Amino acid sequence: METPEQIKLRLETAVPGAKIEILPNDCPAGERSLLVDTAHVLAVAKFLRDDTQLRLDFCSNVTGVDWPEAEIAEKIKVKQVGDGVEKEVEELKKNVRPGFLEVVYHLYSMELKHGPVVLRQRTANRDAKAPVVSLTLVWRGCEFQEREVFDLFGIRLEGHPDLRRILMWDGFKGFPMRKDYVPPDDFEYEPTPHDKVLAEARKHYSPEVKT
Repeated sequence: METPEQIKLRLETAVPGAKIEILPNDCPAGERSLLVDTAHVLAVAKFLRDDTQLRLDFCSNVTGVDWPEAEIAEKIKVKQVGDGVEKEVEELKKNVRPGFLEVVYHLYSMELKHGPVVLRQRTANRDAKAPVVSLTLVWRGCEFQEREVFDLFGIRLEGHPDLRRILMWDGFKGFPMRKDYVPPDDFEYEPTPHDKVLAEARKHYSPEVKT
């Protein structure tokens, strides 16, 4: 199968204007991914599915990732003058990276027996109204998994044929897989508390109750 660099080069030719970035991966598998801008992701997805060399006809997995705002430190080289001599030194520069959400697709070719190619979309921020684009029109199997991403992360997927909660009930508040999600303190209803749940349940016990 082609490398991410080869796929990126052909995508940029096939889909003019598409903004594509290869993202590294520090996990043992080291699967790098293609981050695509939402304005062109549908055209990119169709190319990945229909291209004769790729034929990525199967999406095995769709998931979400929450990236809260974070302080990022990077080393930069600056020129300094000391004792009349100019030299280049490294300094640590800190920047605040705004928060955002991602949807990640793992794509395989059943026809050509290769993969995965990992495709990512990214929201502008962590607002529940920040959209990405549903890829259900390209890979029908994305429908339920994109609903799960919407349900648990609050990512709105424009163009989805039936975007509603799938695991949580309609009146549920919040998105349980967000990193800043705070679960409700309803442990008084726990019939068999243990470990950390027991510690929370004890807060609701009357002083007379011995545990």
